[in-house]
Amino acid sequence: MQKRMPFERCAGMTGLDRKLTGTELDAAYDNTGAVADSARLLAGFDERSRLLAERRPERLDLRYGVRERQRIDYFASSAVNAPLLVFIHGGYWQMRCKETFRFLAAGPLRHGIHVALPGYTLAPDQTLTGIVAEIRDSLRWLREHAAAWGADCSRIVVAGWSAGGHLAAMMADEAGVVGVLAVSGIFDLEPISRCSLNEKLRLTPEEITGLSPQHRPLSRSPLIAACGSAELPELQRQSWDFARLRAAAALPGGAFTLPGHNHFTILHELEAPEGKLTAALLSLV
Repeated sequence: MQKRMPFERCAGMTGLDRKLTGTELDAAYDNTGAVADSARLLAGFDERSRLLAERRPERLDLRYGVRERQRIDYFASSAVNAPLLVFIHGGYWQMRCKETFRFLAAGPLRHGIHVALPGYTLAPDQTLTGIVAEIRDSLRWLREHAAAWGADCSRIVVAGWSAGGHLAAMMADEAGVVGVLAVSGIFDLEPISRCSLNEKLRLTPEEITGLSPQHRPLSRSPLIAACGSAELPELQRQSWDFARLRAAAALPGGAFTLPGHNHFTILHELEAPEGKLTAALLSLV
């Protein structure tokens, strides 16, 4: 019997207004500008991540490839044959780094879940096709190595935030993946291709279609999409349009909106052992 996944009804907008100009789309996807204290929140992420890495320095910056950012931070739990969470950072595929998000391991570790955070080469030094391939390579590397540290590599949940939510959804059919947790994800690249975010990405028509989870053949792996009620409407729409598409196809998973959370504070719900995103993770493993 399949586990029952959370799926809350949402009366939010559906469908992008195709008349939005590039400037309007820039504003519609400007998560940092939309959160007045985003710099303070990110600084808090960095500090809590620094402290966690100081406590657990054993397996930082493990190389899975030859490029500079092809490294993995691995935090082993005390449990043996336990699930593995692979968390992919966001930043519209062109900024931020895994080091900022190490703090998120705290919640899953309390439940005996191993945590890995892969880095990847950013645009414009890498295409989106290449970034997706790098994440696949990181999963392949983890399947080859993480069992030695106690992980059950047949029970991998791939999670990601923002652009990382997109990359997580792209990994749904990778070997060993039993579920995806996409937080504030991007599932349709078409609006991204029409604003300034595309200056570094340089998306091709083939990538816009082939790398958009919304337009690809849908995976049967369970996928939970989550967003915050205080996020930009476009970010909420992206999550709910994709969730509704999957629900219409009777695919396992679900979606929910977290009241009061913006694009940054939503991650507190994965950092906290009793957080709602942590609970969603547990439902997948």
